[in-house]
Amino acid sequence: MKTSIEYISNFKTTLDPYNGLTIESKDLPKTKEDFEKNLVELIDKVKNKRNLIWIYINIENSSFIPITTKVGFTFHSCNSNYVLLVKVLKENAIVPTLANHTLGVGAVVINKKNELLLIKENIRNEYYKLPGGHIDDAEMISTALSREVFEETGVVVEFEKIISLGHFYPHQFYKSNLYILCKANPKSLKIDVKDKEEILEAIWLDINEVFKREDIHQYTKAIVESAMNDNGLYKSETPILNHLKNEFELFFINPSKN
Repeated sequence: MKTSIEYISNFKTTLDPYNGLTIESKDLPKTKEDFEKNLVELIDKVKNKRNLIWIYINIENSSFIPITTKVGFTFHSCNSNYVLLVKVLKENAIVPTLANHTLGVGAVVINKKNELLLIKENIRNEYYKLPGGHIDDAEMISTALSREVFEETGVVVEFEKIISLGHFYPHQFYKSNLYILCKANPKSLKIDVKDKEEILEAIWLDINEVFKREDIHQYTKAIVESAMNDNGLYKSETPILNHLKNEFELFFINPSKN
């Protein structure tokens, strides 16, 4: 049976779709001397048949990093406890990018009194804005939506639909930012700001007043107007990908809403 795992020069390697070999940090040698010797051998053995070599190096083994850069590896991406380096073995090899954007989520929340939930930040406080913020690593969109609204306003909400997608560049860390605007239904009404370091105040404001106020940006007004119709992407509850082991969310135009 074919497998993507191969042992080469004392490294456990995994073949990826880009004809590259990946070495996990847990599979590195114990000493720098063994690491350098094995790495040089590995490069020589695979340079004519593979396109890339990927190596994860944990922060505990950061002394290995100069060894990799000395033989032509470059930095690709990182997390709080590791660096991923890549060596390109063939000209024009495809090197997939990672983490080329940050993700944000914002919420249009309208209660039964036809009032919109708004916040004003401590630092950028020229305008009232929709509550929202960063989607954390591995966090689902609907989960992030509920968490951010609760942290900023104390209001409990439930995801209804996606109504807008914004792309901004450059943004934080010189990356793109994808901002996902959603409509959510309030399950509580009492305002109780949890994140007082970031949020100056949160209010319910009559929708009619929203479109009259100069301290509410036209972008916010456009999002709210879009949220008030029946269009949008609704979360699918059908088990079409339930065979997957990883978490996922799927959003589709709901024909019954058109």
